[in-house]
Amino acid sequence: MAEYARYTYRLRVSATALAALEVEWGRCRWVWNECVAMSRKVHGLNKDTADKVTCGPAQLDKMLTEARQKLPWLREGSSVPQQQTIRDFGKSRAKALKDIKARLPIRQRAGMPRTKRKHDTLPSLNYTTRGFRLKDGRLHLAGGIVLTVVWSRDLPSAPSSVRVYRDSLGHWYASFVIAAEVQPLPGTGQVIGVDWGVKETATTTSDAHDLPHPQHGRTAAQKLARYQRMMARRQPKRGQAASKGYREAKRQAAKLHKKVARQRQDTGRKWAKTVVRDHDVIAVEDFKPKFLAKSTMARKAADAAIGATKAALLEMARKHGRIVHLVDPKHTTMDCGGCGARAKHRLPLSERTYTCTVCGSTFPRDKNSARVMLVRAGLDPAGAEGGSPDGTLFRQAA
Repeated sequence: MAEYARYTYRLRVSATALAALEVEWGRCRWVWNECVAMSRKVHGLNKDTADKVTCGPAQLDKMLTEARQKLPWLREGSSVPQQQTIRDFGKSRAKALKDIKARLPIRQRAGMPRTKRKHDTLPSLNYTTRGFRLKDGRLHLAGGIVLTVVWSRDLPSAPSSVRVYRDSLGHWYASFVIAAEVQPLPGTGQVIGVDWGVKETATTTSDAHDLPHPQHGRTAAQKLARYQRMMARRQPKRGQAASKGYREAKRQAAKLHKKVARQRQDTGRKWAKTVVRDHDVIAVEDFKPKFLAKSTMARKAADAAIGATKAALLEMARKHGRIVHLVDPKHTTMDCGGCGARAKHRLPLSERTYTCTVCGSTFPRDKNSARVMLVRAGLDPAGAEGGSPDGTLFRQAA
């Protein structure tokens, strides 16, 4: 199965192009809402009638064709983003129906597609190869829309599609889909175990590759609180338009949130690149940080961005052809990273040193968990300090 990667670039949008994009988005939003209405109509029928009336891609395409014939304003727009809107709706609806059929809990289900209101939904337009082209460094979209791209890096190959969207700050971006190619790095003969945590985002079997908690959110908390107080003082009454001061404070708060998110992403990617560059095999704890949102460590865990850092590590390893073992996190704090014996009782969080009652080995709690990742992945630590007489860091388990 082919794999793809996204390359995202900032766009410089003129007033003319901005007006054209907003009109195009209005047409696509109308198509989406018509698909939602058609889907709800089918679900509202009784079982016998619903079996005869479906809401599949063929029926939605037919609906779009008939609508373009009847409505001149819809026909004036390009058919490419409108057809892609139907494809996106179909994927969203299929995922929701699959989750319902699998009887997943409501909290874990993908919700059925909802209508997109004008003032609550950010514009997003998808174009396939027949709907866009790159010429002289500029992005030309169907319908005569020309956008200036800020080329922060070169595209490795010709893109197969592009998504043009606007974020919460009003900035426009172009996200190109490129066929992913493995870029192998020189072999190092080294392996590493990674354990996720809150005190330190990532604790590894190598002291040089530990990732301390960056605390980007804590650094920005004072400014964020200031903007939130400004919003609270200027909160408009129900039915009244927001003042200029309220809108500015809201924009500054959103801008700060975006900055913190980018700082976390940048920190995770740089750390992941270092780990992947220096190691051939990586044993990673298959940690699901979602449950921490309901704990007393919720704020600190969210600031650590464990999920984003883990995703960056897996993506970087795939990109450079490194081997990754996802290890089940159960009992990793109870097992010994030396002999593999399991403690009889769970260690409390306040106890930060692990002492094995079988072999007598003593490790820092998180370092021991990182060593357990290697043991469970079939890689044994070669010595107490991770070194061996022949100079290799670890050896493959028999």
